[in-house]
Amino acid sequence: MPATSGTSGLANAMLAFVTSNQNHSGVAAATLQGLMDQLSASDGHMMGSGSGSIVNGTISGKVFNGAMSQATVTAHAMTNGGIGAQLSSAVTDGQGHYSLSMGNYSGPVMLSMRTGLYTDLATGNTTAMGSADMMTAVLPTIGSGADVTGMMITALTSMAQARAQAMAGGMIDANINAANTAVGNYFMTPDILHTPCMDPAVVNSGGGATPEQRSCGITVAAMSQYAMTLGMPVSSGLITAMMNDASDGRMDGKMGGTAINMGGMGGMMGGGMMQSNAGTDGLATAMSEFMSSPMNHSGLTAADMNALIQKLASSDGRL
Repeated sequence: MPATSGTSGLANAMLAFVTSNQNHSGVAAATLQGLMDQLSASDGHMMGSGSGSIVNGTISGKVFNGAMSQATVTAHAMTNGGIGAQLSSAVTDGQGHYSLSMGNYSGPVMLSMRTGLYTDLATGNTTAMGSADMMTAVLPTIGSGADVTGMMITALTSMAQARAQAMAGGMIDANINAANTAVGNYFMTPDILHTPCMDPAVVNSGGGATPEQRSCGITVAAMSQYAMTLGMPVSSGLITAMMNDASDGRMDGKMGGTAINMGGMGGMMGGGMMQSNAGTDGLATAMSEFMSSPMNHSGLTAADMNALIQKLASSDGRL
């Protein structure tokens, strides 16, 4: 048996098959590039060093768009800054917690979340994620076999992932770190990957929350409030719009200089373009409105969030 049968030999065979006329699956070679690269680079070792056990790293954390449940979280490898092979997938528990098996993978990781139910913070309604919507996060290189904990997936991490993907070179470590930092600073939540969002629907949740946890939770609530103001019955559509807006590095209602059409997003059938101030003073106004609404059970007032409200209100939108 050739020494490379389970490594580069298998990768070559995989490429030969997916490009052959016997492959009727519709799966292209590009989709499997991450797996083929991993096999080609492998030394064939599957066992932990001296332990006799298989290396099995994990990524765990929580999804938050209000209380979340039944959501499917998927981890993808990165290939040359782009989305590579799927590594793992799992369904969240009733509080939005997830845990993904990562095997011995080492490298940057993109997490994506689709489907599921969330409690809309502005209305209190239990709402299904829009079929075209997803929330994401992108992590810089993780070590082989590492257990990475406390990874949040929120509207903020989603905007940062969209920004990193659109940067020259794509989702490489430098861009990932820059995008996560930029979005974090914009919303006064410096570490968006590790900061659990305060849940404003929980009575007196603001009392024990850090300033960063407050900023994260109230920003998510403000997006729900803004979506309600626009008449969107599915507020997750606004997250999709905000991701598009953030992708070019400026919150101005445009994606690469083109105004974002919100037709079909979150129930906005018939259209309407994203307002140029949606991510700046529009969001600041929505935040103030949420703080004085009966849906705010956090115990915090607009005065408590004044620094963030004023920062958004005076922003030129640059991340």
